[in-house]
Amino acid sequence: MEKIRVAVIGAGRIGRIHAKNLRSQIPGAQLLAIADPMVEAARKLAEELELPRYEADYRRIMDDREIEAVAICSSTDTHAQIMMEAAAAGKHIFCEKPIAFDIQTIDRALAAVERAGVKLMVGFNRRFDPGFKKAKELIRAGRIGRPHLLRITSRDPQPPPPEYVKGSGGLFLDMTIHDFDMARYLLEEEVMELMAAGNCLVDPAIGELGDIDTAVVVLKFQSGALGIIDNSRRAVYGYDQRIEVFGSEGVVMVGNRTPAEVTVADAQAVAGEKPLWFFLERYREAYLAEMEHFVACILEDETPSVSGFDGKISVQMACAALESLHKGIFIAVK
Repeated sequence: MEKIRVAVIGAGRIGRIHAKNLRSQIPGAQLLAIADPMVEAARKLAEELELPRYEADYRRIMDDREIEAVAICSSTDTHAQIMMEAAAAGKHIFCEKPIAFDIQTIDRALAAVERAGVKLMVGFNRRFDPGFKKAKELIRAGRIGRPHLLRITSRDPQPPPPEYVKGSGGLFLDMTIHDFDMARYLLEEEVMELMAAGNCLVDPAIGELGDIDTAVVVLKFQSGALGIIDNSRRAVYGYDQRIEVFGSEGVVMVGNRTPAEVTVADAQAVAGEKPLWFFLERYREAYLAEMEHFVACILEDETPSVSGFDGKISVQMACAALESLHKGIFIAVK
C-alpha cells in the first residue's frame, strides 16, 4: 500500500495527538520524524512512538526530500512562516488553527501555497465530529426546513494558564474561532456581520493580560438567519460542547458526550454523568478523522474539505468580534 511520508512539527498536546494517529492509526501514512525547539519534548515523543528521528530545528525537515507532508502543530506565531517554508519545499501542509493572527500574514502564506501547488488543510477538527457531521447532513437534506436560529455553546472546564493566554491571540482567535468555523460549516453560508460582548468573570489574571474569559457573539447570516455563540473558560462540570439549529420545519440538536452515556432515573431524580473533561477526550474521533482525510486527499489527489479560505475567514470573524467588543456595535465581516 502506498504511504505518504509525514513529519509533525510541534510536540505539544496537539502534536502528540496527530503524531500518535499518524504512527499507528492511519494505514496510508508513515510518520518519519518529530520536530520541536524544546528538543526534550521531541525526543520523548519520538521514543514513545519508537521513531528513530527527532529534530530541534524544523528546517531540517524541510531539507529532507523524503518527507512529503508536514503537520504544523507548533505555537500559533510560527504557523505562517513554517507554512511558507513548507510550501517552498514542495511539501503538503496540514496546519492547526489559526494560520496567523492577522489577515496580511495569512494572505502571504496562502499565496505561497498557491504558487507551490501543494495541498493545504486547516485543522478545524470539529467538522469531523460524528454528531456535528450528522447534524450538517440533516440540515443540508432539508430535514429542519430553512434554518432560522443557530446556537453554539462552547465552554472549557478550566481556564488556560496566563503564559498560554499571552501567546494565544485572545479568546476569539484561540477558542471562539472553532465556533465561527462551525457556524459557517453547519449553515453553509457566510456571516455578514456580528456583535460581541464579553467580560473577565473567571480568572483575573486573564483580564490583567487584556483578554476576556466569558463572551457572547451574535451572528447575522446572508440568508437572514441568526446565530448565537456563548463561551466560557470555566464550566465546573466539564467540557461543554453543544449545538442547536432551529428551522422552519424542526430542530436538530447535538449534546454533550459523557464517559458511558448512562442515565439513571428513580423516584428522586433523573441523573447522568458529567461531560467528558476536555477536548482531547471529546474530539478524539474527530482528530483521527481529519488526519485520515488529509492523508487521503494527498493519496487520491483531491482537495481537502477545509481550505485556506476557511482558515482566513475564521480569523476575519475573530477580528470583527474583537473590534465589536471594543466598539459595542455590529461589525461587518471582511
